[in-house]
Amino acid sequence: MDMSGTITAGRPRRATATAFVAAIFAGSFLLFLVQPMVARMALPKLGGAPSVWNSAMLVYQALLLGGYGYAHALGRLSPRAQGGVHLGVLLVAALWLPIGLIAIDLPANAQPAIWVPWLLGMSIGPLFFAVSAQAPLLQRWYSSASGGRDPYALYAASNLGSFGGLIAYPLLVEPLLAVQAPRWLWSAGYGVVILLVAGCALMLPRAAVGAAPKPTSVAPSRATTARWVLLAFVPSGLMLAATTYITTDIVAMPLLWVIPLGLYLLSFSIAFASNRAAADLITRLSPLVVLLFGGIMVSGFESRAYLNAILALILLFTVSVALHTAMYRARPEPDRLTGFYLAMSLGGALGGVFSGLLAPLLFDWTWEYPLLILLAGLLVPQALTIAPLAGAWGTTPQRHRIMTLAVAVATLLLVLAALGDAAGQGAGAQRGIVFAAIAGLGLVVLGHRAAFIIVLGGAIAIFGGFASLMLSINGDARTRSYFGVYTVRQSATERQLAHGTTVHGTELIGSAQREITPTTYYVPGSGVGQAMLAAPLLFGPQARIGVVGLGAGTLSCYARAGQHWRMFEIDPAIVRIAQTRFGYLRRCLPAADIVVGDARLALAVQPNASFDLLALDAFSSDAVPMHLMTREAFRRYASVLAPNGLLMVHISNRFLDLEPVVAANAKADGWHAAALVYRPSIKPREGETVSQWIALSHDAATLAVLTKGNPGWVPLQGRSGFAPWTDDHSSILPLLK
Repeated sequence: MDMSGTITAGRPRRATATAFVAAIFAGSFLLFLVQPMVARMALPKLGGAPSVWNSAMLVYQALLLGGYGYAHALGRLSPRAQGGVHLGVLLVAALWLPIGLIAIDLPANAQPAIWVPWLLGMSIGPLFFAVSAQAPLLQRWYSSASGGRDPYALYAASNLGSFGGLIAYPLLVEPLLAVQAPRWLWSAGYGVVILLVAGCALMLPRAAVGAAPKPTSVAPSRATTARWVLLAFVPSGLMLAATTYITTDIVAMPLLWVIPLGLYLLSFSIAFASNRAAADLITRLSPLVVLLFGGIMVSGFESRAYLNAILALILLFTVSVALHTAMYRARPEPDRLTGFYLAMSLGGALGGVFSGLLAPLLFDWTWEYPLLILLAGLLVPQALTIAPLAGAWGTTPQRHRIMTLAVAVATLLLVLAALGDAAGQGAGAQRGIVFAAIAGLGLVVLGHRAAFIIVLGGAIAIFGGFASLMLSINGDARTRSYFGVYTVRQSATERQLAHGTTVHGTELIGSAQREITPTTYYVPGSGVGQAMLAAPLLFGPQARIGVVGLGAGTLSCYARAGQHWRMFEIDPAIVRIAQTRFGYLRRCLPAADIVVGDARLALAVQPNASFDLLALDAFSSDAVPMHLMTREAFRRYASVLAPNGLLMVHISNRFLDLEPVVAANAKADGWHAAALVYRPSIKPREGETVSQWIALSHDAATLAVLTKGNPGWVPLQGRSGFAPWTDDHSSILPLLK
């Protein structure tokens, strides 16, 4: 570099590229390391619903859009002036170090949709904004410093750094370090990023300090810009939809949050890489993947949630690579680079707003998923054509119209046949035959977009779309809120409440007695059923009972005259469903005291020793909110219980073995504990299901009275070396079944 700051012929171009790659990689690594880290910090304050992460993602996308807009606006300045301004912004943002949440006590009824954006924006907004601008900004600097070399490959390095930051948190940082320790490591990394950016700024040409370089290439049309936005919109929306699905069924935690986002970011690295082989191959296969996986993902396989998750992730990754590759192919010249990335960021933010904010308000079901799949089918490049079948389409427009009409008729007949005998919703051979027929039609229409969309629409209708439409038309069968989709199904003998793939309550119907009979996880022989029946003996006729998680209101039918009950439910929609669609509350506890809000926040304002029995039964589909299972949460439960009080914890779960978590908390804080797995008899009574409950008390006599005479109760067994979950440290990896 000479004294004017320009690159000399003797300076190796490789050194320049290395410096910029290092700065972009480090900034992106920090940017996406902070996302799960800060969202994890927010769980004890804002609750554990999957929607908390989606709200956090909306904040991140808004800040990213702001950062890209700022990078675009800096284009009016000379390169050296841009360097000075950006270093100043980085230094000002450093006032928010060390990174973390601002100290504030949220109200007990804090709604994540409102408080997540405010809390995260105030806590990390300036830092995220400053670092997020670097990917487009440094690419433009690189083009200037390297004499006009193509900078787009550096975006692959940016997203590789983002992917590395995301994966590092759940695999290394979360299992090995407490939440507070990474704050200082991140702050040190931020200092390194400032030094790297300063080094890149010194490589910028000094000439014409007061003048901004003017673009010389043709400006993109409005149609081109709109296409960029649309191509970014679909993968972003699908990413949030896939995240909601996976975390709803398992648990809201960073390991599962980052997988969809990580694949989404990795798709950029492939789509923008210099080596085009992987991007081109995935793009060619994308129509087939969208057709075969997109259709069946609408209904999925209820008994195989892991399979659903894998298919959803494959679909997300393939669509993201294909559409981001289409965007890369339509990229402008480097002098228009920041406008291109601004449009991309706008599309990503709009996709997040659609899936994370508007869809729960507009739809009674996850209709955004099939809509985004159809839109992906419209947008993915139709490059793959099966050669032996290509001749059937001919070369004339008339022949093409005839084939399209024939495909439409065949698809309609297949839909009518499948829906007529429920084959599309059946299992085994019937469903396989329908799937094979769709696949066969798909091979015929590859490369022909209109016919392809017809077959894709037919697949969506067969595999759940039509059935979901009928439920939506039915009016009140399904309810959607910020926290999930709830379906009420009714037959001649029972009424069920389902959240995601899990039943949360079954009410027997046909007589007054049947309608007050506790069922499912709450039958008299279950752990909680035994505790409720023993409450008068343990605590007298005026026992004070708390329930965390309302569901259909089943437990209310254990209430007795003189007892005081208080129930905690995070979702107002569940309260309405329990009060209007089910008879438990109406018949057994008509004046129920229901506190709406996150249970941990609500319990924090309850007086000490205000309950004799507390039942913890908070689920999101099959997932237990992590922040309700930490040592700090159990200490709060202990404080609101009487000295001889009883805590009942429901840990039935298809995916996680939660017994070690409760056992570790019990051992750490001196709880006496016993576990009961209730299994219905060979001829179970109607409505019974398997359930697993743990009873805890600081009074050994209380636990002895509960468990006496029932050999099903066994001492709680811990796991050697398993540490209690805390607000600072937890991992589900050792608990996966």
